[in-house]
Amino acid sequence: MPIKNYTTQIKAGKTAMEIQDILRCGRARSVLMEYDQEGVLCSLSFTVETPRGAIAFRLPASIDNTLAVLRRQRVPSRLQTREQAARVAWRIIKDWVAAQLALVETEMVSLDQVFLPYALVNGQETVYDRLAEGGLKLLTEGKVQ
Repeated sequence: MPIKNYTTQIKAGKTAMEIQDILRCGRARSVLMEYDQEGVLCSLSFTVETPRGAIAFRLPASIDNTLAVLRRQRVPSRLQTREQAARVAWRIIKDWVAAQLALVETEMVSLDQVFLPYALVNGQETVYDRLAEGGLKLLTEGKVQ
């Protein structure tokens, strides 16, 4: 089965604006869009005020990985472009953000809890990056009993 949203024609910038609106409804106080050297949207950062203070998060879109998946799945060749990969990646992120904020809205989780892997520490490094750097040892030390 092909990757979700692989046929979308909605431009990455329009989707980013939709994500920004979703985040605004989720209490984001600021949103920053970052572009790569080719002018393709590559990440979206936002800040949310929490009971523990302001926390910044960065949601990256791995355009090149998405393109590799489109090629591997042998979608029509007209859909195997970097521009299409950006459209697909951002639509998937939009769907994911909307689903995460639905969990927050139902009070099953807090916003900082659900986005924790993407929380920024030391400027550009995420919590996940920091954990992965240490070989995720912290996670393998826990045991389910």
